[in-house]
Amino acid sequence: MREELLGVGERIVKRALELGFDEAAVRVTFRDATMVKFANSEPSVAQSWKDRSVDVYVAKDKRILGTSGSVSSIGEVEEILGRLRALASRIPESMLYAPLPEPSKVDFMEGLVDRRILEAISDPSDVSELIVEAVHRRSVDYFAGMFEASYTAKALVTSTGTSLYEDATGIQAYVRVFAGDGSGQWSLGSRRLDEKRIEEMAEIAARYAVEAKNPVDVEPGTYNIVLSPMVAGNLMNYVARMASAMSVMMGMSIFAQKKPGEKVASEKLTLIDDPRNPELPYSWSFDDEGVPTYSKPIIERGVFRTLLHNSKTAAKMGAKTTGNAGLLHPHPWSLSVAPGDRSLEELIEEAGDGFLVTNNWYTRLQNYVEGTFSTITRDAVLIIKRGEIVGAAKKFRIADSFPRMLSHLAALTRERYDMYWWEVKPPTRIPYMLFRDVHTSKHTG
Repeated sequence: MREELLGVGERIVKRALELGFDEAAVRVTFRDATMVKFANSEPSVAQSWKDRSVDVYVAKDKRILGTSGSVSSIGEVEEILGRLRALASRIPESMLYAPLPEPSKVDFMEGLVDRRILEAISDPSDVSELIVEAVHRRSVDYFAGMFEASYTAKALVTSTGTSLYEDATGIQAYVRVFAGDGSGQWSLGSRRLDEKRIEEMAEIAARYAVEAKNPVDVEPGTYNIVLSPMVAGNLMNYVARMASAMSVMMGMSIFAQKKPGEKVASEKLTLIDDPRNPELPYSWSFDDEGVPTYSKPIIERGVFRTLLHNSKTAAKMGAKTTGNAGLLHPHPWSLSVAPGDRSLEELIEEAGDGFLVTNNWYTRLQNYVEGTFSTITRDAVLIIKRGEIVGAAKKFRIADSFPRMLSHLAALTRERYDMYWWEVKPPTRIPYMLFRDVHTSKHTG
């Protein structure tokens, strides 16, 4: 696979230069995956696929072009390069142009390929049966969800001489469980297959479904709220993406008027861009410009530390690349939030009166610079009275701002969970988090 993918990249780069481009970078990715979908408490669909995709970056006279997609032949790529060459003279010079970096020495991580995941790609039945059995250890009605096992290999070739290859496995899973009028959901993402963690995912979702029965209406107001890793992971994803230098330059970030070294959150918060964590999906040893990745704090003990750069935003802002390049813009990789010193029971006790919110969706930003947003609670919302869970609430809307909430972070649990589903991408290792005085409003949908 290494020789095949690198060979494809080298041929495309060579052809791009023959067509007159000044420079080129090509990422060739192969993916082998199996997905099992669950409906009515049983596997309903099992899909397996293999695909190869090509992402191309080219530049001519400081004009930047790019494209990506699945391709079946080199001939298709050559046709695409020809069309890009025709477009090159019709677009203006890029204000962000900077030459591609020279090759760097990359310290490759070990252990990114798990043999057991490769076996699950071929036969996911054991994992599927485990999920079904674990959910039904509690008295629930049914569940839905998915389990995916994948193997990814990628090669990066650039006209400056970079030639890199890496491969890794990964799993993504989530279940949503229903018990009467209660529901609960949990997720898991990892580069390794661990049956105990898969069981835990299913059991947590089932437990929350049972606890969420008989929900009642609650009045909107200001409450102490414990956010589960599902919800906190979603919100920290937004914060991390706003730390991309491109987001700052576009005026779509709470960091647009901040400088590294300024306080932006409670000292309880340390948020890390963590591509060197070999257990988390999205962990890679090099970025899309061939620059070595490294783990770094975005926020450290409440202080803004790092804007995420590629070579272009770094040149524009007089900084250094942070190894966060996509082919077009910088982005976070996997994320980690540093743990606290509480158990979940202690966090609930410390909340006093409020809620434990276990899931959310439809997070929307009203103002990116101010960070005002809303998100709708989903599945189990548990009522906390005098430090104990006493029942379940119907869904409502959290309507607040990121700067305000980050400054009101009061405590975190010691235990962390690896979240990964369509509301938490990139994958995030994160604890339960207690926020004080969170604004809520009525859900009207």
